[in-house]
Amino acid sequence: MNTSHTNAIAALEDQFGDLAPIKARIKQHHIETPSWAYGNSGTRFKVFPQPGVPRNAFEKLEDAACVHRFTGVASSVALHIPWDKVDDFSKLDAHAKELGIRIGAINPNLFQEEDYKLGSLTHENARIRAKAIDHLRECIDIANTVKSDIISLWFADGTNYPGQGDFRRRKRWMQEGLQACYDAMPATMRMLVEYKFFEPGFYHTDIADWGMSYAFCKHLGDRAQVLIDLGHHALGTNIEHIVAFLIDEGKMGGFHFNNKKYADDDVSVGSINPYELFLIYNELAAAEDDPAVHMNVAYMIDQSHNLKPKIEEMIQSVVNCQAAYARALLVNRGALREAQKNGDIVAAEEILQSAYQTDVRPLLAQLRSEMGIDPDPIAAFRASGYQNTINSHRDTNKSCPTAGYPV
Repeated sequence: MNTSHTNAIAALEDQFGDLAPIKARIKQHHIETPSWAYGNSGTRFKVFPQPGVPRNAFEKLEDAACVHRFTGVASSVALHIPWDKVDDFSKLDAHAKELGIRIGAINPNLFQEEDYKLGSLTHENARIRAKAIDHLRECIDIANTVKSDIISLWFADGTNYPGQGDFRRRKRWMQEGLQACYDAMPATMRMLVEYKFFEPGFYHTDIADWGMSYAFCKHLGDRAQVLIDLGHHALGTNIEHIVAFLIDEGKMGGFHFNNKKYADDDVSVGSINPYELFLIYNELAAAEDDPAVHMNVAYMIDQSHNLKPKIEEMIQSVVNCQAAYARALLVNRGALREAQKNGDIVAAEEILQSAYQTDVRPLLAQLRSEMGIDPDPIAAFRASGYQNTINSHRDTNKSCPTAGYPV
């Protein structure tokens, strides 16, 4: 720690008191990264290839392990099936353990096959609905093999034109399909149901908002909860209000963190609207402080960073989540409650602004040093030579030994 950081920490302690409990909570704040974020991606117009991207699921795990090495809090990676399908998932699980990480949420894919053009669980054809259910059960089996306790579901099901489908019939089919999946899960597994208000269905989507997801989950049972993707809302939606409501209902299951400017942009979390991210974390931190609340929230990133280097961007995103959480932990809950009781709107907002405007970088640098990792994750990654190594080893014309990777 340099002198400026030491002085900054002292100033933070003068303002907010003992920082040790805050640092302990940040160290335990696990953020899962997605396998698909490490591969090539693009827009509707072009996929932009990058050097060194993984060629298979094993190499995706290696890049995820690299992110964990430099952040210390990203010890699991979500898989997408069939994008990450392998012949032997027990070998993939063993590879993750060797790298010091684990496999997290399993994400089925029910939107890329020709059969699903008009829907998956909501298709008029019973054969295709049955095919979709079979895939969900396949993913549950994979989750069991890799000891994952989360099935994360998003459906592209919807319509593009009035009259294309019957809303009530499709709703019943969705409920039946989700129930079949829920009934196939072991008692230790949770189902997280995501929603999206449009795209690729431009007239309607079958799970269009948090209320629909909540209704499906409530019918299913306690182990079905809502997953919030920050990009899946209309502009101006108060996401932190949704978070608080679902927490109070016991249905806040998890997040897909990213950011948006116009629609489902899937850009880096915290890059466009960091205050929104802080306010979301403020609700989560407040619930953590409430002994009457019992939460089990899965914090996951879901982004398609087409232009930024894959690993650097993921490190950056994890750090942005940490910073937002740190600021939320600095909120003076007692003073905020008093301001609310007294109807002092200005004071209440100033309390939030005081935490939000705090520079938490010295605090995060200190806790990383305490964890035995470099205080500056991006700089440390760039100095590690990892990117040059994978750029060389992952040339499609060369073999790709895993030994010697600086992971």
